[in-house]
Amino acid sequence: MELGQALCGVSGILVTPFDESGAIDPPRLVPVIDRAVAAGVDILTVNGNTGEFYGLCTAEGVTMVQSVCKMVDGCVPVVAGIGRALPDAIALTHASVAAGVDALMIHQPPDPFVAPRGVCDYIRAIRDAAGDVPLILYLRNDGVGVDAIAQMCSIEGVVGVKWATPNPMVLKRVIAAAPDHVTWVGGLAEVWAPSFYAVGARGFTSGLINVWPEHSVAINRALEAGDFDHARGLIETMQVFEDIRAAEQGGANVSGVKCALAMLGNDCGGARPPAAWPLREDQRASLKQFMIKNGLIS
Repeated sequence: MELGQALCGVSGILVTPFDESGAIDPPRLVPVIDRAVAAGVDILTVNGNTGEFYGLCTAEGVTMVQSVCKMVDGCVPVVAGIGRALPDAIALTHASVAAGVDALMIHQPPDPFVAPRGVCDYIRAIRDAAGDVPLILYLRNDGVGVDAIAQMCSIEGVVGVKWATPNPMVLKRVIAAAPDHVTWVGGLAEVWAPSFYAVGARGFTSGLINVWPEHSVAINRALEAGDFDHARGLIETMQVFEDIRAAEQGGANVSGVKCALAMLGNDCGGARPPAAWPLREDQRASLKQFMIKNGLIS
């Protein structure tokens, strides 16, 4: 599938599996990837936020992208998250390109002293290291302003933006100001997808695909068909799961996914600090009820 078309579908954000000692254990992802591909997930992303990108060292990120590219083996496009200090970002860019990724997703720099023109320099440096591999910007803070975001989108090689701020009206303004070739993807998962679709975004990112990829694909198909009522009904079905992930200031985001995977018999280990791990007993009970109710476990 062509990258632009795939971005309009479901972008699955893979977890990073850990073994009992806390070391990364990529082979545990095989069942997750197989389920996602079989269900029709359009893109798989390694080293994203659900993959605990900021909890991994650069060497671990390199191993994960190399492993995921081999496991996916061209079945769907693979996107690799890139970020942190520029030398680390460039090292991970080189490794990801060598591994054969289809695009790079640039995490928005979390540095407390961020200048919009400095972010543009950051993107250009990664672009130079990436060669002709397309770039996707991951924006979690739109405080830099519409003009600055439009300038970032105008950098050669940028083909998409994953919009992860709860401000659809700002998104609408940015879409109007940015180059027409950029694809705008909802970056706040299924629950925000209808709002983002309404102002011009297409597709969405999903952590649910690790557990229930068929549901994410069904939501995307409903949105693409313009059936917002059906999409909202499907989203309501998964609201409990997203509420668990949003708990503790979002610190249970990955924990909820990994706990659900363990209930499926696909244990991918725990979540590294500073995530909220393990889930509290009331959260686990609520998650188990959700899994049983939707036929994911018995």
